Amino acid sequence: MIPPAGAAPEARLLLIGRGLRAFVDGYVAVLLPAYLLALGFGTGEVGLLSTATLLGSALATLAVGAWGHRFHHRSLLLGAALLMTATGLAFASLSAFWPLLVVAFVGTLNPSAGDVSVFLPLEHARLAEAAQGHVRTALFARYSLTGALAAAFGALAAAVPDGLATLGVDRLAALRAMFVLYGAAGFVVWLLYARLPRPSSSQVHRSPPAPLGPSRGLVIKLAALFSVDAFAGGLIVHSLLALWLFERFELSLSAAGAFFFWAGLCTALSQLAAPWVARRIGLLNTMVFTHIPASLALIGAAFAPRLEIALGLLLLRAALSQMDVPTRSAYVMAVVTPPERAAAASYTAVPRSLASALSPSLGGALFAAGWLAAPLVVCGMLKILYDLALLKAFRRVKPAH
Repeated sequence: MIPPAGAAPEARLLLIGRGLRAFVDGYVAVLLPAYLLALGFGTGEVGLLSTATLLGSALATLAVGAWGHRFHHRSLLLGAALLMTATGLAFASLSAFWPLLVVAFVGTLNPSAGDVSVFLPLEHARLAEAAQGHVRTALFARYSLTGALAAAFGALAAAVPDGLATLGVDRLAALRAMFVLYGAAGFVVWLLYARLPRPSSSQVHRSPPAPLGPSRGLVIKLAALFSVDAFAGGLIVHSLLALWLFERFELSLSAAGAFFFWAGLCTALSQLAAPWVARRIGLLNTMVFTHIPASLALIGAAFAPRLEIALGLLLLRAALSQMDVPTRSAYVMAVVTPPERAAAASYTAVPRSLASALSPSLGGALFAAGWLAAPLVVCGMLKILYDLALLKAFRRVKPAH
């Protein structure tokens, strides 16, 4: 992925690193439960290990926000890349539950569709320093697009172990090899980030990383609002949306796969349009006024009488609902002071991760109770309330950095 004109040269390294991480995350999210089942674990243990990865990543990200200011971003990124390498190799070589649980907690595995790793706030802080103004928004859009596309291709790579098994390769050995590849990707990321420029003495004295200070109030408000948005989104994650399509319209598995491919493509391309929209109506307005129509489309889909109408509304939602991702990141980086950026990215990312982990069980329970429309409607309404609250709270806050 080529960074936008006007971005610093290090932006290319960050985009390549994001793409590599997203690719291996894309297949690990699919292969992790299959690998654990192949090792002889039950579904309960698979769930516990998945929870451990999310909780560990959230705590590590929170630690970056609290104490990461004591170290430069480059050093922390290099450490995270080495941890990624160790995580892949450990998962490929261990078979007992408790050692794997420890590795899941302290490592970098990501069982979700989005990026919840410790890399996220550190890369955001570097990206914010690599560009200014509208170029920064465009850079964050390309960062998000790179991650979305690479993760999609990574998900396709999850079929490799079964393909190798048809050629006579032991399936468990093939699964282990994919985790070795994950570790190798971590080492490649380390090589990339070793090329990031070291901080000069003038940079260190001018704006060294710092804990939250002047921007603390803004960040707390943003984190609280982002948590509402993430909780709402968790009610209708992809697996639950697929379940709704199966139950509501008896959609086939192949048709559902085709729909999610096109929905993912709409989402990825919309993030390229986000900087263009933001230049014309502003970062905050882009976040709000693309989100509300997407939420209305989701609510409309809940009551659509025919499959074609529902899919059309859901594709419209996919084309609009994620335009706030790069603009949200750029907005957070713009309203806090430069030394606080890594801390702000951490403190806004962790509550989102924790909130989104709570709501899928509620959405599944509503489906199980026969209330098929409820998760879609509640998700849409909560997101609209979030957008209105965000606009009211920050309409007079002008990005200054």
